[in-house]
Amino acid sequence: MPIIVDIDVMLARRKMAVGTLAERVGITPANLAVLKNGRAKAVRFTTLSALCEVLECQPGDLLHWEPGEGGADAAPDGTGAGTWQDPGSRDSAAADTRTGQ
Repeated sequence: MPIIVDIDVMLARRKMAVGTLAERVGITPANLAVLKNGRAKAVRFTTLSALCEVLECQPGDLLHWEPGEGGADAAPDGTGAGTWQDPGSRDSAAADTRTGQ
């Protein structure tokens, strides 16, 4: 995944425990672990905003992009398959709206 989450760095700088951050942000420790370990598929802006408020930082302090597998042309599952489908779509034959296919 080319988006890297650096929550651990900010936690260390603020000398804050993961459980404390989760409580102050209002998310479960399990969901925070998913986010900080890079397994999250998405993050809500409200969650990102709360993280920044609690950690007193900017979004760029928590997230950065690195080139690699799963770039802009890759499928959300990282396979690089040719079409993209909204995960919320119920139609498995949905057209790729980015390419017009």
